[in-house]
Amino acid sequence: MSQQLPDVRPFLETHPIVPVVVIDDAAQAPEAARALVAGGIHCAEVTFRTAAGGEAIKAMRDVEGMTVGAGTVLTRAQAETAADLGAKFFVSPGWSAGVADVAAERQIPYLPGVQTATEIMMALEYGATAVKFFPGGEAGGLPMVKALRGPFPNTYFVPSGGVKLANMAEWLSDPAILSVSGSWMIKRDLISSGNFAEITRLSQEASDLAKEIRK
Repeated sequence: MSQQLPDVRPFLETHPIVPVVVIDDAAQAPEAARALVAGGIHCAEVTFRTAAGGEAIKAMRDVEGMTVGAGTVLTRAQAETAADLGAKFFVSPGWSAGVADVAAERQIPYLPGVQTATEIMMALEYGATAVKFFPGGEAGGLPMVKALRGPFPNTYFVPSGGVKLANMAEWLSDPAILSVSGSWMIKRDLISSGNFAEITRLSQEASDLAKEIRK
């Protein structure tokens, strides 16, 4: 490791909601991105969980008002591919030194997944300023984040997994939380069925709430 990770905080402060997008047909990606933007959400984490993930990143990167990143980035090779496709940030479910190396080399913001103090310490060695707390609900929720914030008072968290509209306010009201991650506003079946109007409605509902909390 010759370089440190870029500071992800400015990005997260601008984007209080990071949608997790699982897409099966890259041809639907631009319309999905436009639906998010119409609802006031201007970023998307497109996962590598499907074969269409890479092409979807490529298809969404030129949508006006959208910042697209790569999710479920597990290896250095995937990170290299994501960067080449135009991903503006990386997200992983856990810690990967290989992904962190690419992020540092290319100065792409990286949000590694953590559950434990050990994983946070590994991320901090690379200069991480924020981490993904995954799975947020199953790993102890906000009380666990509060406990981890004790020894890491300058580290910020992005919960993912178990986050929804009903508990979003609780998460975003805590000073340790910069943004929240979830898929409730852009579920896989909403994309596959072409129900983009519903994606916009749910996105607007979420973005309005985020603005109300953070005003």
